[in-house]
Amino acid sequence: MQLIDSHAHVDLPQFADDRDAMFDRARAAGVEHILAIGTGQPEKLDLAIEFADKYDWIFASIGIHPHESQQATPKHLSTLAELAKHPKVLAWGEIGLDYFYDYPRDVQDKVFRDQMSRAAAAKLPIIIHCRDAWPDTLNVLEEAWKPTGLGGILHCFTSTIEDAQRGLDMGFLISFAGNSTYPKASNIREVAKALPLEKMLIETDSPFLAPQRYRGKRNEPAYVAEVAKAIASVRNLGAEEVAAATASNFRRFFKLDTKPQTAS
Repeated sequence: MQLIDSHAHVDLPQFADDRDAMFDRARAAGVEHILAIGTGQPEKLDLAIEFADKYDWIFASIGIHPHESQQATPKHLSTLAELAKHPKVLAWGEIGLDYFYDYPRDVQDKVFRDQMSRAAAAKLPIIIHCRDAWPDTLNVLEEAWKPTGLGGILHCFTSTIEDAQRGLDMGFLISFAGNSTYPKASNIREVAKALPLEKMLIETDSPFLAPQRYRGKRNEPAYVAEVAKAIASVRNLGAEEVAAATASNFRRFFKLDTKPQTAS
């Protein structure tokens, strides 16, 4: 199966004991590329880049997660702007708004907007984290990001087809994660059924959100195949077809054929 995991936190300590074996399992499962997501920890903003430098098939993003927005300083934003110049950094994120936890919303909004401004200057698309904040997130994006024309990814999508369409209208791809496989997640699968296949990505969000088959265990990039299967089941397609299409979408959006690669 031809797969791309468009969102994985491979730097996290959950992989400390078997990271090399985890990468081997991903390759054995058919994962051609991983987009390693910067964890958003302001004290170490280049963690994902370290893996992109080491492996020719891994790319990176940078950014400060809304959970860490209170820690963000102008110096951190300047550091991110420098990291954005790295040839294997494909996107800025994950950034956005999270209302599930009690983080100050005004601070989240400011850091979100500040990072969009930096991403626009760097001409990088953005990866959006949104939890229980879809109306505000989409409103901010329509106001502050849509005019850039740079688009991005609505990561781990959990909202409605109407919200997904608003994202598509701004040039975003819609990415589905392991929670799309859960029995009670029929709403997510209905969106995956309705969207144009050429506008979709799949991801693991490793080490979080393990698919139903592995639920309760640590997630890892090899399991992105389970997401392809879940989407295929509601679209009356083969899992291989969904995997190949979403991989092609990723390569096309990020223009991978023109990206430099480093030695593994």
